[in-house]
Amino acid sequence: MKVIICGAGQVGWQIARHLSGERNDVTVVDNNPDLVRRATDTLDVQGITGFASYPDVLDRAGARDADMIIAATYSDEVNMVTCQVAHSVFGISRKVARLRSQSYLDAIYSDLYRRDHMPIDVVISPEREVAQAALQRLAAPAAFDTERFMGGAAQLMGIRLAEDCPVLNTPLRQLSDLFSTLRVVVLAVRRDGRLFAPESGDQLFAGDECYLFVPTEDVPRTLDVFGKSQKKQERVVVIGGGNIGLAVAQALEKRSGGRIRAKVIEKNRAQAERAADALERTIVLNGDGLNAALLAEAGIARADAVLVVTDDDKTNMLAAVRAKTEGCPFAVALINDPTMVPLLEPLGVDAYINPRATTVSSILRHIRHGKVRGVYSVGDAEGEVIEAEVMSTSSIAGAALRDIDFPEGVLLGGVKKGEKLHKPSGGLRIEAGDVIVIFALAADVAAVEKLLQVSIDYF
Repeated sequence: MKVIICGAGQVGWQIARHLSGERNDVTVVDNNPDLVRRATDTLDVQGITGFASYPDVLDRAGARDADMIIAATYSDEVNMVTCQVAHSVFGISRKVARLRSQSYLDAIYSDLYRRDHMPIDVVISPEREVAQAALQRLAAPAAFDTERFMGGAAQLMGIRLAEDCPVLNTPLRQLSDLFSTLRVVVLAVRRDGRLFAPESGDQLFAGDECYLFVPTEDVPRTLDVFGKSQKKQERVVVIGGGNIGLAVAQALEKRSGGRIRAKVIEKNRAQAERAADALERTIVLNGDGLNAALLAEAGIARADAVLVVTDDDKTNMLAAVRAKTEGCPFAVALINDPTMVPLLEPLGVDAYINPRATTVSSILRHIRHGKVRGVYSVGDAEGEVIEAEVMSTSSIAGAALRDIDFPEGVLLGGVKKGEKLHKPSGGLRIEAGDVIVIFALAADVAAVEKLLQVSIDYF
């Protein structure tokens, strides 16, 4: 597959990293020569310096025979024009654009993206994706990472094991014996900084970060088994009233029906006034989220959770720490730089949201081979959890799980047959039409795609 990626920033670089690692023909375009050089020096990609929306620049990037273009520059308008040029001049069949402005995303203007108007096949909104991720973190305070699969029927949860976890030092195969009706699968474990897919004889230790795949109805019991308690989040303080903070506050108002009482702190007065106008029941305070007196005014000591989503990683980390020291039991921080993540646990920050990983996952969902329904990037693009429908001509259709030769870094989380979700077992047979969820380390993603792939099928 030949792909042109416009924008070599964090998101563009990660997409290029994924696709080039799977032996696709990737060309990166950016008007910043340093970003282009970084991409070509570190990845197996070609680089073109220039403005992505210029026809001659796209021509040099190989647009005449490209299969797909991904417009992920920092400008919504450049991304939109790039897709228009890719369609009108070069006839590129698949066009993905990242759009930030809420005005472009309003449902009443959705006709804008028809093929005869602004031909964009897939619109990705980082702010909406991140706001959704933030709501999922708040809904599962025991987990540092969460994502929904199979239409909400199952969840991926990342939990950190404490010293009092009841299942420490227990071989994973014994979990099935001890809790025979519990359909949880330990898909991945991070230990001493290394992510791996565990084998049935592996044990879990205090300090391990485990990624669990579990049916949504089994989540409360699973958390009990792994020594975690669920507490309802009824008082939430949001620090940062920009697009993400505002989207979260609006969603909390809609979803809770008044049950959740939220307060927003925003340093910029104009942003704070905009948020106050847009929100109905949420109190908006104008001031610095690092200010202890302002946090006290927001009732941080009585809050169940604080969500820090300003546009600065260091501010987010410090504000989360300050909120914890002022008495808030649960803190979630927005972190763009993955090298900051190892600092969160020593600082006492409970969970984080990585906008880059969230956006990358959203884009990858639309560019995979076969009937892939969802992709979630784990860690710093170290692995992926992939949801896919099994096609009748796939190599695994009709085979029992024990007869499928999965690579070492691959684990099956669950199989959905019709409306019923099954825990994987050796005798379970995979049939055409089944929906499966698979974890794969980054090096094994290509092998998983080969198992699923019947033909190149973009959707």
